[in-house]
Amino acid sequence: MLEEPNLRHDLISTHLQDAYGLQATELIFLPLGADVNTAVYRVVTSDGGTYFLKLRNGGFDETTVTLPAYLSTQGLRQVIAPLETRLGQLWKSLGAYKLILYPFIEGQDGYVLSPTDEQWVEFGAAVKRIHTTELPAELQQQIPREAYDPHWRNRVKDFQAQVEHDSFADPTAAKLAEFMRLKRPEIDLLVARAEQLALELQVHPRKLVLCHSDLHAGNLHLTPGGALYIVDWDNPSLAPREHDLMHIGASKRWQGKRIKSLFYRGYGEVQVDGMAIAYYRCERILQDIAEFCEQLLSSRAGGKDREQSLGYFIGQFEPGHEVEIASRGAGQNQRQNCGCSNPEDC
Repeated sequence: MLEEPNLRHDLISTHLQDAYGLQATELIFLPLGADVNTAVYRVVTSDGGTYFLKLRNGGFDETTVTLPAYLSTQGLRQVIAPLETRLGQLWKSLGAYKLILYPFIEGQDGYVLSPTDEQWVEFGAAVKRIHTTELPAELQQQIPREAYDPHWRNRVKDFQAQVEHDSFADPTAAKLAEFMRLKRPEIDLLVARAEQLALELQVHPRKLVLCHSDLHAGNLHLTPGGALYIVDWDNPSLAPREHDLMHIGASKRWQGKRIKSLFYRGYGEVQVDGMAIAYYRCERILQDIAEFCEQLLSSRAGGKDREQSLGYFIGQFEPGHEVEIASRGAGQNQRQNCGCSNPEDC
């Protein structure tokens, strides 16, 4: 979120005092991230402590905090656990918002800083730990299981119909609609390939493991001292491991055999399912398209976030970026019944 929500600082500070026993002396809004429902702050307290505060508006799934808290107890040091309130809870309600507090760790995301060779290896090892973690039965039951649901594909079809027939007074919405009409053939191809691949994966189910499900560069937090953290556990799932592995090689930033070799050195020997990789790359782009359309076509709210979202949308279609990579991969793998023996080829 780029623009601060309309919440008084004294109200936030009062809730921090009540929930955590902390007296905030500074509350600094940080214009970070593409999630328009999440605002983040740097909190400085009277005892000199610094904290990272997340305010989540709208729908809230408890597993977004209970899962990283559990993983942290299992020794996964690349996960930052939320801090408990004085009542032992992992969040505090503040009207329509959920208030979640973390230790503040200086660093930058993977878009600003590129991981070092050592961090790529560590990243791979951490993802393998996630995929092999056994969850308590109660927590596992709360995490969605992969069903290859057509929701995002159907939403994209709906928005394609809308931009073909509607006009938009809002300049950002009008730009998005014009761009979608221009890219209609490419979007149609992504939808068709995702549908074909989903059917194949439903007919021949893959093993499900715990997945972060959103391992792009923005969800890596890299520190000046060389530490690496996997953040933003908003959409965990029980899915084929390729739901996470598809990100390695899915963007121009994370392309190249050297990066893949380093990551899989940490992850370990694995036979990657090329068909599942292709499905998740297509499906991820379709989800992004649908969510950006929902934000930009269905509302005029958002301020500066709207132009940023439009830029993210268009950027995926640039040569060598996500859409080209996903389309190429889907074309190669939709005819296959097996995966790739070499993960560096995916």
